[in-house]
Amino acid sequence: MGIIISIVNQKGGVGKTTTAVNLAAGLAILGKKVLLIDIDPQGNATSGLGINKDKLEKSIYNVFIDNTNLENTIKITDIDNLFIVPANNDLIGANVELHNVEQREKILHNKTERARYKFDYIFIDCPPSLGYLTLNALVASDSFLVPLQCEFFAMEGLAQLINTFNLVRDRLNQNLYIEGILLTMFDKDKHISIEIEKEVREHFKDKVFKTTIPRDIKLTEAQSFGKPIMLYNMITKASTSYLQLSKEVITNAKTSIR
Repeated sequence: MGIIISIVNQKGGVGKTTTAVNLAAGLAILGKKVLLIDIDPQGNATSGLGINKDKLEKSIYNVFIDNTNLENTIKITDIDNLFIVPANNDLIGANVELHNVEQREKILHNKTERARYKFDYIFIDCPPSLGYLTLNALVASDSFLVPLQCEFFAMEGLAQLINTFNLVRDRLNQNLYIEGILLTMFDKDKHISIEIEKEVREHFKDKVFKTTIPRDIKLTEAQSFGKPIMLYNMITKASTSYLQLSKEVITNAKTSIR
C-alpha cells in the first residue's frame, strides 16, 4: 500500500505548498507514482502544477461535500507519474458545511483507502489552519511533515501543532507519527538560519530532515509558471535540494517500521 503524508503547518509563508509540489514532483521523477491532494482553499498547489483552478468541474470540495469518489477528481500533470486532486475557493466554506456532518473528521480517510493501492505516495497539502480540513488530513495520514522556515518566530505555533498531533494520535489515529521537520528558506550566510537550525536539531534530533531547502527566487518564479522547480530550472540549488529530500523520504520509508 502507498504511504499517505500530510504537509502541515498552521503558520503561513513557511514553504508548505512549495514543499508539497516539489517533493511530490521529485518523487515522481525518481520513478514513484505520486498523488498530491490539495485541500487548501487557496488552491496554490493546484495552480503550482499548471491546473486552472477556475475551470474545474470536480475538485476536492466535491469529495468532502457531495460524496464524490476521489478517483473522479484526479487530474494528470506535466510530470509522468504525478497526479493531483485539485482545489479552489469552493473550499472556503467547507469548515462550516462540515460542522454537522457525522464522522466529519474521517471523510478523507474513507475516500483515500482505495487510492493507497494505486500510488506509492499520497501527499496532502493542508491549509494554514487547524480546522476540519487539516484534521481530516491527519486522520487519513500515516505521518505528517512540517516545513519550518529559518526566520524569526520559526518555532511560533509549533508547540500547538505538536499538541494537535498528540490529540489526533490519542483519539483518532493511533498510528500517526512525525515524518520529519523540514528547514526551509535556509540561508547559510545568515546567522539566524544557523541558530534556528542548531536549535531545532538539538530539540527534535533525528526528527529533522538532513536536507535543508535554501531560499531561492527560482522557486517563486517556477510557481508563477505553474511548474515544479525541476521543470522550470533543473540546475538550481532548490531543485537539487528537493531531489535530495525526495531520496531521503524514500530512505526513511525503507527503514521505518510502519
